[in-house]
Amino acid sequence: MSNNAAEVLEELRNDHRNMAIMIDLLERESNKIYEGGEPDYELMTDIMHYMTVYPDAVHHPKEDRLYAELKAVRPDLSQGFDRITLDHRQIAEQSMSLRDSVAAVAAGNPVHRNKIVTDALRYVNTLRGHMQWEELDLFRRLDEMINSGHDEIDAANFVHRPDPVFGQTVESKFGRLVESIQEVAACS
Repeated sequence: MSNNAAEVLEELRNDHRNMAIMIDLLERESNKIYEGGEPDYELMTDIMHYMTVYPDAVHHPKEDRLYAELKAVRPDLSQGFDRITLDHRQIAEQSMSLRDSVAAVAAGNPVHRNKIVTDALRYVNTLRGHMQWEELDLFRRLDEMINSGHDEIDAANFVHRPDPVFGQTVESKFGRLVESIQEVAACS
């Protein structure tokens, strides 16, 4: 794991691009429910499993660490960012709840379709808004910190786990999800 802040920030930006793909897929499937159709609940389960094992467990803690670094070395740039850890906790709670609801439906348990649509769209909108805020504000401030000469961070506390879908090696349990992503990319 690199302790170069610019490299870590670039990883985070790349993660955002990958997360956007996932929430686009999730939104597409939840729109099928909204329109009265049948979504691919197994795909939705895979998406939400990914979101809990990588963005919530690896990506967000890296952002929290970079924010802590920013606050320590450039407090002038950290104004107004105290909510980031709380936002990450709220996103993780929403993703676990949605993951559990979708998994319950996929397993044949009764769950109201409207609840899944509402929860999925709330999650998609929350995460999109959060990522946009980070891209437009937090990451810009981190760039400024790096450009002012603070380009090394302590990466010892980072969770060292490669991305199980977009990394060099795709974990077998995500094979179907990768196929879906490739199908969507081929149609675009």
